Amino acid sequence: MIQVDYIVVGIGLAGISFCEQLRANNKSFVVFDNASQLSSTVAGGLYNPVVLKRFTPVWKCQEQLEQALPMYERLEQELGVKLDYKLPVYRKFASLEEQNHWFTASDKPILSKYLSTQIVKNTNEAVEAPFGFGEVLETGRIDVRTLIEAYKNELQKNNQLNETLFDYDELKFENNGIEYRDIKAKHIVFAEGFGIKDNPFFNNLPLNPAKGELLIIHAPELKIDYVLKAGAFLIPLGDDNYIVGATYEWKDLTNQPSEVAKEELSAKLQKIINCPFTIVNQVAGVRPTVKDRRPLVGHHADYRNMYVLNGLGTRGVMIGPYVASQLYDFIENELPLESEIDIKRFQ
Repeated sequence: MIQVDYIVVGIGLAGISFCEQLRANNKSFVVFDNASQLSSTVAGGLYNPVVLKRFTPVWKCQEQLEQALPMYERLEQELGVKLDYKLPVYRKFASLEEQNHWFTASDKPILSKYLSTQIVKNTNEAVEAPFGFGEVLETGRIDVRTLIEAYKNELQKNNQLNETLFDYDELKFENNGIEYRDIKAKHIVFAEGFGIKDNPFFNNLPLNPAKGELLIIHAPELKIDYVLKAGAFLIPLGDDNYIVGATYEWKDLTNQPSEVAKEELSAKLQKIINCPFTIVNQVAGVRPTVKDRRPLVGHHADYRNMYVLNGLGTRGVMIGPYVASQLYDFIENELPLESEIDIKRFQ
């Protein structure tokens, strides 16, 4: 029998964020992940504290960034990979009225540090933006695919990763913990993303999954070194390659890229740029979103040492570390969960 403090199921952004809490507190753990859920690996990876549709702050944006950015910086050093690309986000203005809304928003105390009051004039002939841009500060992109690959390699080196399908029927409950095959653990945390639909312990939670698709394009004449938000996101990757995203699809919940999404994103792109581009790749994954746009965190109603960390939605790189620390403090330090994220709100 192997004895550990935790079993963690799932190693996307939620799982990694929770494992980092465990590592920081010298807790032993093993991870199960069969790579079936792709939402983290196909994420654009943006961190941006402002909802750019309405010029409003993201929920708990400051607290999230204070947790997230040091974690990624630490992981860059420990894993020996580049993860955090500091990039400004430019929001294209569609009218003078939108410029005025931007200035009104930038006066609000919570937004003043994130919204520049200087309108950025467009000097790029390949971009259509007669009214210029608003610049969002303290933004960037986390290379989520590189993070997950490097993190899994590290877990494998330490014999902490099991890449098989987790069989819920083999879970046994003891008074002071759980048993799974040859592992005894004090606690188990399910961080499976959309995979929660197959989890008999938590599949009653109201996950509202949304398939998202991204294109990777090559556009040698575009030459932008910022994230452009203008109906779609355009994120520079270097070497004249860009991510274009993202779509929302509520019916087709497969991980297969679709022609419909390719056409939708291409049409949006042609309204933003007027230079040639080639589509070099298209990726799809199902995001674990929740109808009230808050994560799903808490313990099972009957099994006190079984927990869920899910529903990170579209802002996983920001929100993951924050809610993982909340869950850790809830389990180990008996601090209450914030009511907005506690799964009790649905029970």
